[in-house]
Amino acid sequence: MKKGQIIEGMVECVEFPNKGIVRTEDGGRVIVKNAVPGQKVSASINKVRKGKCEGRLLEVLERSPKEQPEAACIHAGECGGCTYQTLPYEEQLAMKASQVKKLIDDVIVPENTDYEFLGIKASPRQQEYRNKMEFSFGDAYKDGPLALGMHKRGSFYDIVDVPECRIVDEDFHTVLTVTLSYFKERNLPYYHKLRHTGYLRHLLVRKAVKTGEILVDLVTTTQIVEGEEEVLLAGWKEALCAAAYRGTLTGVLHTRNDSVADTVTNEGTDVLFGQDHFYEELLGLRFQITPFSFFQTNSLGAEVLYETAREFIGDALPSGADADVAEHGKVVFDLYSGTGTIAQMLAPVAKKVIGVEIIPEAVEAAKENARLNSLTNCEFIAGDVLKVIDEIEEKPDYIVLDPPRDGIHPKALEKIIRYGVPQMVYISCKPTSLARDLEVLQARGYEVKKVCCVDMFPATVHVETVVLLSKGEVDSKKIRVEFSLEDMDMSEFQDGATYTQIKDYVLEHSGLKVSNLYISQIKRKCGIEVGKNYNLPKSEDSRQPMCPPEKEKAIREAFKYFGMI
Repeated sequence: MKKGQIIEGMVECVEFPNKGIVRTEDGGRVIVKNAVPGQKVSASINKVRKGKCEGRLLEVLERSPKEQPEAACIHAGECGGCTYQTLPYEEQLAMKASQVKKLIDDVIVPENTDYEFLGIKASPRQQEYRNKMEFSFGDAYKDGPLALGMHKRGSFYDIVDVPECRIVDEDFHTVLTVTLSYFKERNLPYYHKLRHTGYLRHLLVRKAVKTGEILVDLVTTTQIVEGEEEVLLAGWKEALCAAAYRGTLTGVLHTRNDSVADTVTNEGTDVLFGQDHFYEELLGLRFQITPFSFFQTNSLGAEVLYETAREFIGDALPSGADADVAEHGKVVFDLYSGTGTIAQMLAPVAKKVIGVEIIPEAVEAAKENARLNSLTNCEFIAGDVLKVIDEIEEKPDYIVLDPPRDGIHPKALEKIIRYGVPQMVYISCKPTSLARDLEVLQARGYEVKKVCCVDMFPATVHVETVVLLSKGEVDSKKIRVEFSLEDMDMSEFQDGATYTQIKDYVLEHSGLKVSNLYISQIKRKCGIEVGKNYNLPKSEDSRQPMCPPEKEKAIREAFKYFGMI
């Protein structure tokens, strides 16, 4: 197949994440995103590399027998948020469970094939389940009217208004509609990602399921005439406060962000009304949440996820009676702890729980939440797991892992394994990263005992997975590991983000493509270690292109995001 070629074929299956496998009439195999098993589709080949073909979906020629007559949401297809709106929920669950099981089966060693796969647990709500949304300002098409909503599928710039989005409730719709109407009337410009000009950037809305409390934060640049902003924001606040809600509006905020990165970055926040936080409840615990706190976006689904993790821990921790904990209590490490939800869930049955999280604000929130729940045996440390665990004097009896999407840094994983704890629970939001880490864990003596999926994001491609690992014995006669340093890109093992992660971040948030060469140049400028001779000229006379200023700025923003500078 050649780039630009138009093909037709049937979607045999969908592999994680969202990779439709299309089989053409002549037997060709093409990966096409946003397809559903059983559809007949046409696609344009846009990538041919190492024998693999990828295509862009052009049209669904025949619907799948599994699909519903109509999508559950009127914005489906145009909005890039949800992918499986036309699939019945039972079909979504079955597909996600099979995707995860295949990934794990592909890496399970022969001695471990008897692990227990417990299928998938459904989200308590299939609609109106999200407690947080980040809406973007923009235009629906070039030079079109102001829009506020989600990115259009396949577009970095166009924004789709989503006043009837089905994954949030009516109060989100009210905030969205009031805000868009208010700023449309005043003809304020949105922030243009290429020109780096404009005022309106994002609208962040959070609502607790249990308490019904609502927090709204408008994110803008400082590009406005001095003296006009105060009146403008006061009017917006009054419009929001005058609206009717099912819940309770507890805070209206304004955040300044002049960063070129297309993310919600806090460069100063003012409270226009109420307070800068709200409260949510999970499993009998109460949590204080700010606009920028990490917290599971499906509150009821989070309860299912954490209950599953607690079931996996089971008899490893004592009953919870004071005498029992005092005598048999364990030291538990909650690595990548976020706002400390898991740590606080385990605290009543542990001697001590130590949480490690790289985001300082999340650590402060975890400390506050522990005080809120009267938990005195929780300690939360801000820092990179790779570095912090060398400084902790206590040794863990049990480890819970809940890493970010890219999984665990290889060096950090080695340090975790060296503790030699008898059991670990690994909670993963990206099964491909989980599968990679399971290969290492098994090679180092851990057995996969149980696996259970939890659907936290109905209608989307995402799925959470909980794995129970138990320490087995390594038989050196049975395990043989071969590798060649010549075949390895050692740059991927530098502290912080990988080159691929940095490139992806820059492309997503600035629309710019950067090379490994440019990234290594800026690393050196920032004093970040670069592999020996990595991307250096081959001779003193060699000349290399220098990173342009706009790309350097975008790369530095990525470094900041990943905590490298």
